[in-house]
Amino acid sequence: MSKELAIGIDIGGTLTKIGLVDLDGTLFGHLDFSTKGYPQVDDYLLELKRKIESLKEQLTFNYEIKGIGIGAPNANYFRGTIEHAANLEWKGVIPFVDKIKNHYQVPIYITNDANAAAIGELIYGDAKNMRDFIVITLGTGLGSGIYANGGLIYGFDSMAGELGHISIEKNGRKDGLGVSGGLEAYVSSTGLKRTIFELLANSVKESELRDYSYNSLHGEIITKAAQDGDEIACAAFEMTGKILGEQLANFVAFSHPEAIFLLGGLAKSGKWIFEPTLRHMEENLLPYYRGKVKLLPSGMMDKNAAILGAAALVWEQQKPGKL
Repeated sequence: MSKELAIGIDIGGTLTKIGLVDLDGTLFGHLDFSTKGYPQVDDYLLELKRKIESLKEQLTFNYEIKGIGIGAPNANYFRGTIEHAANLEWKGVIPFVDKIKNHYQVPIYITNDANAAAIGELIYGDAKNMRDFIVITLGTGLGSGIYANGGLIYGFDSMAGELGHISIEKNGRKDGLGVSGGLEAYVSSTGLKRTIFELLANSVKESELRDYSYNSLHGEIITKAAQDGDEIACAAFEMTGKILGEQLANFVAFSHPEAIFLLGGLAKSGKWIFEPTLRHMEENLLPYYRGKVKLLPSGMMDKNAAILGAAALVWEQQKPGKL
């Protein structure tokens, strides 16, 4: 009897991550390779195929590939395309799924990386028995995947749920897409760093964070500084949690999720982001929502979430009743 596996592919601006995953979330081999250096998408796909085949050759048991799931920036689930992705070398609209079908004759699905994270939470994480939830990914930017009434919200043209790019301040910071006051410019690993440097510039308080350049500062350093009682670090987490909590209260109003999951580098700071976020969310919720929405760390936090999320797309699409 052969084991059923899905190929999970996460295409990031820097790295592409690939893994072979079963329905239980067991990873049977994985690897990374550089997304950069392939200005022609067909050359990239040839390298992608070589990497997949090298993983398959490592397997020592009988298996059946049930499909390929892909998480990618600006991926259009309906059309199987990657469209105008700012952090990829391939410009315009790329018919990505059709191109992969030239190499593999199995079902192939693609969605954006934040939606893949939400599907991963449903299949492998802590949303297994939920019909209504939101996953917020807090990395370089802010991504979001929204489940309502048991289904992922794609919207009219597959681009629904870009919560990281809602404007919260008309003349505020520019986000990754140039939106003035875009939420991700304040609430993300990058946003936290920007807040740190604003606070340092506007204060004469001593802080161990003054010893770091912008590029050398990262989340673990900021979290440790907060644990050590650094006032700048603590204030930055409070400000970030306030903004996130206020916006989560707004998000609750449009879908009333059972839970909101936080995933990504900023979420790994634990209580420093969760406590102010929950406090400000509850303060800003309408009375009939208060105490009814859980704020939780993702069940994918300590797993290879990018690969699992992409692979989960296969199992989600092929579940009974959906075919």
